[in-house]
Amino acid sequence: MSDTDLDVFGPIHPGYGRRGSRWVDAAMAVSAIPDGARVYLAGGATTPRHLCDALAEGRQRWERLDLVMPWMMTRPAPFDHPGEPFRFLTLQASAALKYLWATGAVEVVPFRYSDGALLFRPDGALGCDVALVTVSRVIDGKVSLGLSAGLSADVVRSAPLVIAQVSASMPYTYGASELPVDEVDFLVEHDEPVLEARPASAADEVGRGIASLAAGLVPDGATIQFGLGALPDAILGELRDRRRLRVHSGMVSDACVALHTSGAVEGAMVTAELVSTPTLTSWVDRNRSVTMAPAAVSHGAGVLAGLDRFVSLQSTLEVALDGSCNSEVSAGGRVSGPGGAPDFAQAATASAGGRSIIALRSTAAGGSISRIVGRIDPGRPTTLPAYLADAVVTEYGVAELRGLGLEARAGALRPLAAPEYRPSLDPTPRERPSPESSGPEPGPEPFP
Repeated sequence: MSDTDLDVFGPIHPGYGRRGSRWVDAAMAVSAIPDGARVYLAGGATTPRHLCDALAEGRQRWERLDLVMPWMMTRPAPFDHPGEPFRFLTLQASAALKYLWATGAVEVVPFRYSDGALLFRPDGALGCDVALVTVSRVIDGKVSLGLSAGLSADVVRSAPLVIAQVSASMPYTYGASELPVDEVDFLVEHDEPVLEARPASAADEVGRGIASLAAGLVPDGATIQFGLGALPDAILGELRDRRRLRVHSGMVSDACVALHTSGAVEGAMVTAELVSTPTLTSWVDRNRSVTMAPAAVSHGAGVLAGLDRFVSLQSTLEVALDGSCNSEVSAGGRVSGPGGAPDFAQAATASAGGRSIIALRSTAAGGSISRIVGRIDPGRPTTLPAYLADAVVTEYGVAELRGLGLEARAGALRPLAAPEYRPSLDPTPRERPSPESSGPEPGPEPFP
């Protein structure tokens, strides 16, 4: 699939049309928000903090406002007023929300990233009345959503009221992030520094060993997707000698700059989000090596399954002996949501020549917790079901799971655990018929 095949431009619903594009101050802009509105608040590094300050300062205007948020890097001012009048729906748990959990004013929406386009349609379950976003400076009559387009690109084209904070520090990116300035109702000029993501630490010897094993499963000519952190960055570092790679991912990080510079990547890198490090923020500004895409393109099953040799490189919190994964809840509580993990794993198994690779350390918490477990315990979600299992990598090797039965999977995964945990790893005991029984009662006919 070529870059020109990616339809990431233009209107996405029939009501998309010219707006007022009035330049006003923040207080005047937010005064147009009706009471009881559902308000989309851009997340990550693109949260418009100045507009959020104006919301909090003018909160007496409203009896209730519902703020719908993707993953948040910061605590905007409305977080200090839970229920008065702000209530929060979040698509991704993050540390920024920890002060809200006990207030009763926040709920987590189980969310698969590819569903964003449908959920945020005007008639969707999360259709919003208002969009609050940060955009770049105006260039040739357009602004750009900058570092985040996956969800915001849909919302700004469908919400009845769009308010944009125009910040000169936000990079101008191309693709679905671009928006004609006259498609914004109110523009508020206020520059503020881009929130910087914490840089990934360098992988240690164990991490580098895992990265080498995982990279060995990625052929020339693959289209790759990857996560964030020291281990994904180390895997990307191992791929610099590949050629004709393409990038189609949920996020792009600093490691992609080095990968692109090495000559391993051909074509524009397609992504929904960009990690807000100074290096990447500077590199992507007006750089056509990156194309920002909406959720339906970055994570959509129809697009991803059509990519030959689509290789998904992901990590997880724990892998059970049947190959299922929990990527959301640890011993310390909820740390994430499904996000794009199910989208990418499903697509990798459907792609011609695709691979779904789960790479992780065998232990956590200084070796006190095994990340290879007998089963996903009750109360913890199964982010990736067993039927999507393909390859699992730890420092102890690679387990090829596709096509294996449950006992064979357990046999392949047990050696990937740290030696001290292997003897205690057992899957959930299976129910067996009693000797007097002729077998289990028949269940319903399977759906074709």
